[in-house]
Amino acid sequence: GSTRGITLRAVVEGGDVLVSLGQRVLGRYAAEDIKEPGGETVLFKADTYLQEEEVEVIDKAGVQSIKVRSALTCEAEAGICAFCYGRDLARGTNVNIGEAVGVIAAQSIGEPGTQLTMRTFHIGGTAQVAETSFYEATNPGTARINGPTVKAAHGDLVSMSRNVTITIVVDGKDRETHKVPYGARIRVKEGGDVAKSQRLAEWDPYTTPILTEVAGVVRFEDLVEGLSVKEETDEATGIAQRVVSDWRASPRGSDLRPAMGVTNGDAYAKLASGSDARYLLPVGAVLSVNNGDEVKPGEIIARVPTEGAKTRDITGGLPRVAELFEARRPKDCAVIAEMDGRVEFGRDYKNKRRIKITPEPDADGNQAEAVEFLIPKGKHISVHDGDLIQKGDYIIDGNP
Repeated sequence: GSTRGITLRAVVEGGDVLVSLGQRVLGRYAAEDIKEPGGETVLFKADTYLQEEEVEVIDKAGVQSIKVRSALTCEAEAGICAFCYGRDLARGTNVNIGEAVGVIAAQSIGEPGTQLTMRTFHIGGTAQVAETSFYEATNPGTARINGPTVKAAHGDLVSMSRNVTITIVVDGKDRETHKVPYGARIRVKEGGDVAKSQRLAEWDPYTTPILTEVAGVVRFEDLVEGLSVKEETDEATGIAQRVVSDWRASPRGSDLRPAMGVTNGDAYAKLASGSDARYLLPVGAVLSVNNGDEVKPGEIIARVPTEGAKTRDITGGLPRVAELFEARRPKDCAVIAEMDGRVEFGRDYKNKRRIKITPEPDADGNQAEAVEFLIPKGKHISVHDGDLIQKGDYIIDGNP
């Protein structure tokens, strides 16, 4: 059979396992051999149909991820093969040959979707889901921290990239891995012992911080009062804060590039990657420091508010499904890395920023071709010059 497929992991939110790996792979076919974590023992061969008994074994063994065959990666020339589709959820058996699983099934989702777009006051079953703001350990063990971090003034490490991970190791085996968001405060030490339910990391779910990696003096650039910066009063607290406003709207502001530099004397401080410590500010960023302030590594210089609580309901979901099937061009779309590699910022092109992803050379020294993206200037870019990113990481976050 085909060895192409998608890798599934347990769905974890805020340290709680919402959907175990076993539940996610139930009724699927394995694309590759499923091995015991850290060992070479094969639990199930490739192309095994994973039913309730197999799932129990997988959950007991503590397998972290499984590659399963999927309709998205099926190589059949006409339609989808039964192995890639897996279990027919209507009957709980293998899918019958000739079952409609494509456009006809999609149209039957779109049909009720048209009646649900009227947003009346009595939306049934909406759920406000507060964002998670910390990770807790589910297993006792030893902590390993991978990725770039900086020791901040409060003594804890602060994550300086989106690919910092905290792994809990038990008896030499990786038991759980948490991907820590940019700017999170890491509450454990490298190689330190971790108890069950201990806080591993915490962050503010309602803002994305912009941090400085180096110490120095803040210098404002193109932050013109009334043009690119406005003072706004927070309605809830009454505190006045300075917010970067949309400078491109006025004719005088077309050449502005609002940014903050961190300087030592007259020159910019240098980052680990060798580039200048200069941080471009997106529209809507709230300034946390003033011109001429001294900052320490890991300090927040600005923060970009994000929507914290997400509303999840049936009416929100169906039009989105229908939109996917219609393959429209979304307006605020995220940009996702196409491959693993190192991020470089190239020369700016008109009012766009050029981002290049250069893959690392493989064992034989062969270098794959670099990929370039052009991104509008006002967007907040989640990666930094010199970051290592993995395929599927966000370069800019979008509207889902």
